[in-house]
This record gives sequence, structure tokens and C-alpha cells, in this order.
Amino acid sequence: MDDFLAISECSVAELHELLAESSSLKAFYQSGRRDLCLAGKTLAMLFEKPSLRTRLSFQVAMTDLGGHPIYVKPEDIGGIGKREPVKDIARVLSRYVQGIMARTFEHQTVLDLARYADVPVINALTDWSHPCQAMADVLTIQEHFGRIEGIKIAFIGDGNNVARSLAFAAGKLNMKLVVASPHGYELDGATIRQANAFTPGCTEQSNDPFEAVKDADVIYTDTWVSMGQENEKAKRQKDFAGYAVDAKLVAAAPQHVKIMHCLPAYRGYEITDEVAESPASILFDQAENRLHFQRALLKRLMA
Repeated sequence: MDDFLAISECSVAELHELLAESSSLKAFYQSGRRDLCLAGKTLAMLFEKPSLRTRLSFQVAMTDLGGHPIYVKPEDIGGIGKREPVKDIARVLSRYVQGIMARTFEHQTVLDLARYADVPVINALTDWSHPCQAMADVLTIQEHFGRIEGIKIAFIGDGNNVARSLAFAAGKLNMKLVVASPHGYELDGATIRQANAFTPGCTEQSNDPFEAVKDADVIYTDTWVSMGQENEKAKRQKDFAGYAVDAKLVAAAPQHVKIMHCLPAYRGYEITDEVAESPASILFDQAENRLHFQRALLKRLMA
């Protein structure tokens, strides 16, 4: 594994190895020990989109491993690929650091960084893919259910980058994903076909959230209005009426169901405060596991 750009590009063995290393390092660090395998190494963190969890989890993970993270603000770059070509940024940074993490709008940006960089490149989010989030989610599911194979996730909301990465995870790791979206917001057919090529029938699209949560082990939701879609806010809130994860929807699922959200959550819209604060909620276990997965990923790519 030279880079981490999308779950679809990883082998099943690589994904299982990352999950095992995440669990192992989590226990290791929680015991008070430290693995300083990245001492003397530096990670450049490029941000086109601001973030709380992504920035802090990568900074803490890199520091935990003895390395040094450098946060590069959007204004420091003038827009990746705008003030200067992505290929120039990639080749310059390769002379300065031992790893590049990028949180961008266009997925092509991280592909170009990986093509021209001589150091590992990590996709920390693009409009097309959010693989670190999805793998932290899988780690969380594994911890709560003791398995991942055969787990059914009902994703309620926009067929976005998180839904796409979960579809690829379902295909690679033999899980089941049903995405329930309003008409016009479905997960694209190409992604569904690709996920189902890994494991036939693993991913389905629905327009009925109540049908989707039947037999679900996990109900997952995300914001209806992502960064860059602010001008669509009023329309999206109207279009997604009836797709909130509320007590009524949760009651239609099995009693053992867990509630997930990649955060930030806009309570009262895609999820109610009652559900987010319920005993079934594992939102903050997810958030914590971003750190543990990314620590394992950095060790794998940069040690």
C-alpha cells in the first residue's frame, strides 16, 4: 500500500490488516504505552475544507507516533491547483515531508497528488470519497457487534461521499448497505455496481427509510447539506423531509440497533437530539475511532 485514496482501491487483506492494527494500537495507547515509530518524520496536512475531527485526529495520531504534523490552511495554498499546479505542490512537498494528507473538494486533486508525490498520500475527504471515516465506522461496528461480516447498515440521507465509501467497505468486507434517499439524491449507479461487483447484492438503493431500517443492525445518517452546498440549504431541507432519524424511525428497526453519524450533526434536521443522546447512539465512539484508525494508517504508510 503506497497511498490511501479510496477503499475500492484496497485489497480485502489490507483492510483487515488496518482494522487489526487499529485495534491493537488502540489498546496499546490506552494502556499508557507509546510507539514512536514516526520519530523524525513530518506529515503535511493540506486543507481546502475546514474540519474539527479530521485535523485534530491526524495531528494527535501523528504526534502520538513521535512525528510532526504541519497544518496547511486553505489561504496558505491559495487553492490547491489554482495558484500553482497540483503536480508542483506534490513534488515540492515530497522534498520537505514524509507524508501528505489532503482534505479537498475534487477527488482528482488527491489522485494528482498521489501521482506526482514521492511520499504516501492520504485522502482525508473529497467530495467523492471519505475512506478514513468509513474505516473508523467499520472499526466501531466491529467493537460493538464483535464482527463485521453480515452486518446490515441502513444509511438514511444523501448518497454522498460517506455513503459511497461505506458501499465500498460493504463490498470488500461482506457487509450489507441499504441507502435510503429522496428522489434525486440517490447513491450513483456506478458506485452500486462497483460495490456489488466485490460482493454481489451487498449494496441497495431505496427511497423508503422505514423499509431500509428493517433488520438493520446500524442506522447511519449524515448532514443533508455538505460544505459547498450551502446555497441549496432550503431546498435540501425541504426535499429531505421525512428522512430524519427520529424515535419513530428507530422504533421500526430491531431493538439492538445502533445509531451512527459521522458528525457534525445538525440536531433537529437529519437526527433528533433524543436519538443522538439515546443509549443506542455510538456517535462518539465513531469520532474517537477516527484517531485510532488514522494512527494505524500513518504507521502503515510512513513507518
